[in-house]
Amino acid sequence: MDRRMFLPDLNIDLSKKSWLLITASMSTHRYIDRVCCVILVLTLMLTVVFVSASGAGSESAPRAMGYEDRLFDTSTVHTLDLVMDDWDSFISTCKNEEYSPCSVVIDGESFGNVGLRAKGNTSLTQVESYGNNRYSFKLEFDHYESGQTYHGLDKLSLNNIIQDNTYMKDYITYRMMGEFGAVSPLCSYVYIRVNGEDWGLYLAVEGVEEAFMQRNYGGDYGELYKPDSQSSGGTGDMEDGKGFMEKPGMDGTELPEGDRMLDMPEGGMEAGGAPGMGNFGGGEPRGDFGGFNGFGSSDVSLIYTDDEYSSYENIFNNAKTDITDEDRDRLVAALKRLNSFEDIDSTVDVESVIRYFVVHNFVCNFDSYTGSMIHNYYLYEDAGQLSMIPWDYNLAFGGFMGQEDAAALINYPIDTPVSGGTVDSRPMLAWIFSSEEYTQLYHQYFAEFISGYFDSGAFSAELERVQALISPYVEKDPTSFCSYEEFLEGVSVLKDFCLLRAESVSGQLDGSIPAASAGQAENADVLIDGSDVDISAMGSMNNGDFGGMGRDRQQNQQDPMDKAETGDNAASSQQPPSEGGAAPAGGPLETVRTRESNSTNTQNEEGLITVLVCAAVLATAIAGMLLYKKKA
Repeated sequence: MDRRMFLPDLNIDLSKKSWLLITASMSTHRYIDRVCCVILVLTLMLTVVFVSASGAGSESAPRAMGYEDRLFDTSTVHTLDLVMDDWDSFISTCKNEEYSPCSVVIDGESFGNVGLRAKGNTSLTQVESYGNNRYSFKLEFDHYESGQTYHGLDKLSLNNIIQDNTYMKDYITYRMMGEFGAVSPLCSYVYIRVNGEDWGLYLAVEGVEEAFMQRNYGGDYGELYKPDSQSSGGTGDMEDGKGFMEKPGMDGTELPEGDRMLDMPEGGMEAGGAPGMGNFGGGEPRGDFGGFNGFGSSDVSLIYTDDEYSSYENIFNNAKTDITDEDRDRLVAALKRLNSFEDIDSTVDVESVIRYFVVHNFVCNFDSYTGSMIHNYYLYEDAGQLSMIPWDYNLAFGGFMGQEDAAALINYPIDTPVSGGTVDSRPMLAWIFSSEEYTQLYHQYFAEFISGYFDSGAFSAELERVQALISPYVEKDPTSFCSYEEFLEGVSVLKDFCLLRAESVSGQLDGSIPAASAGQAENADVLIDGSDVDISAMGSMNNGDFGGMGRDRQQNQQDPMDKAETGDNAASSQQPPSEGGAAPAGGPLETVRTRESNSTNTQNEEGLITVLVCAAVLATAIAGMLLYKKKA
């Protein structure tokens, strides 16, 4: 609708005499008071309708929250001070994951009575194996004071960067996800001090909760889940013998026309197993148990079994929004359509999910949905449409379970990217390969990603910028899990790995390198050579409980607070040089961000125009009524 129709018609040229005749006749009308009241009421209703319509339209659109360009400005390392009276007592009970009150100062801005707790699963135990207290933390600004936020942000994760000598695995992945068009948490580096003493360099990650939902989906957002099975084989359906074998086609029955199974040969990587995992991955799919000795159940794999709520306990029990039976029914129905490849365009946010898997499959993260554990992702559902949100990439780039076969990882097939199972055992991925159209779109986006991020040189430039930015902080980090020299080596290997990985993916896209595991097994001579790449240098799970820590264990056994008091870390209290933070925050795929920013600006401008038009109509009506009353 043309908004100009609501503006006064300035092209009408009435003579003064004609205008006076009109107003005089109207002002003497016996029902003028009633007419004016009716006009005023109608105008008010019109204003309310259009203002409400403008607001309703913005409910489903992303919102600018206020914190995006503050804490999550990636051009600098932010300061974050934690102030707590009994810090030692808090640290000693971190494994309980209980909240304690503290004050937080972010870049000089103070927030009192904030909830703080340790976070993590196995990482809580692994921290102790390093001999220090460098836990990951979660901040809840509204835990004790309802409505308190950091410029709109309610929850914040502070990741300790464990098992990552590069300090960049999470950062690089989240940035690539967001800049390539997948919905992803914001992140930035923060240097933490506790009660005035240096603690260490962390990665601040936007919590995937209320503020995140509003920022990405607007006020009228859908339902959010974090599927995860806490015990071997999960619950419910596993005990009833239901699992992967229940999927259409897995029991030997013929698939509907147009659907296809992506059969894998037996053994090792040819079966989709992660290289270097030995008995933990590869081999034949594990039927009911979803691989890895049953840690991934069918529901967290997003496999449809039946319509019973109990079959999806590992999803519904991990809902992050308040859900009703209607929400449960809608999700189960969506999973049913997903598993039968039915009405995919309505069942899946096609573009967002493909972009998610492009980046996800590039970084080779097997501690994830495509790995044997089948976790570390968020599932978003809105009006029956599903999408994925990334989470936890510190073990990406081959860091999971001692994966040290660089050549296998560099060449990991983009069309069979599942560890410990088949593509068909992951329905949220399998639909991409259910038709030639979706597969081509996946390849198209992959080519776009490689061209825009790697071939352009943008990745190398960003890596070098971030290294310069954080190096002074890594060098003085009193609780680091690795030495500064190991950090430098890790970053160098990360760069080599990604550039070689991009080369291999380009070959898989143009057909010179097979894009499936079976083809690679038959044509090993065409694979990219990775013999000079030391995967372990980037950090891995073996850095923790399994030894090979790199930095001497004794070095970090002393509490960083004690170091500061004894003068061992005297120089660390000084801020490192800021030259590295002078670079602009723009990302390698800035066009995506610019498009999103322009969209938000357009929405704001349209809303402002609507309000101004309504206000003009209302003012005109009131002025007219007053004029008529005066003439009467």
